[in-house]
Amino acid sequence: MPDEPSPYWPPSGLVLTIGELILRPVAEADLDELADLLPADLEMNPHTPRPFDLPEPQARGVALRQERWKTMGSWNPDSWDLGFLVRYGDRPIGMQSLEAEDFAVLRTVETASWLAVEFRGRGFGKLARTAVLALAFDGLGAEVALTEAWTDNAASLGVSRSIGYLPNGSVRHRRGDAASEMPRLRLDRSQWRSVPRPQVAIAGLDSCLAWFGAASGHR
Repeated sequence: MPDEPSPYWPPSGLVLTIGELILRPVAEADLDELADLLPADLEMNPHTPRPFDLPEPQARGVALRQERWKTMGSWNPDSWDLGFLVRYGDRPIGMQSLEAEDFAVLRTVETASWLAVEFRGRGFGKLARTAVLALAFDGLGAEVALTEAWTDNAASLGVSRSIGYLPNGSVRHRRGDAASEMPRLRLDRSQWRSVPRPQVAIAGLDSCLAWFGAASGHR
């Protein structure tokens, strides 16, 4: 982790702490470790090109890098996607992302995540999601959080429901060579604040609020 955030990229200094987990934005130096941790059952973005004749595990690591570079290179306050490295002690265990389009007006975020297989089923997914939702609702002033997962992704849907998301229809996506309906869920500010949540410490936010289209925040 850098000692100080870059003056050219203030979001690099964000740190979220919840329980035994620490979340910070993914850095270039993290990408090899994350590629090594990628679980085989994680569905990669089907729109990411695979132009290289590589074994599947290596191709997935290349796709991870391309997605990271694409999101960082296209960042602006109207369209952003921040991927956090999730650490348990001194070990990286996965990624948790928070993204938004036209956030200054819509005040709506979406989340996505994955954990290495050995760290599943231990409550870490719920903690990591709670951390970025605290950033969204309590730090950035979000009004709504959305998420989606395939019906056979019981772990992700279980985390969403345990946090308080409610059903919000479905969206049609390509899956392999066919189309399938993916359930969507929604959590609004009143639902977020209706139950006690684990404490989340947010450091480094003030200097980068404008990068999220949230110049005034909502803390």
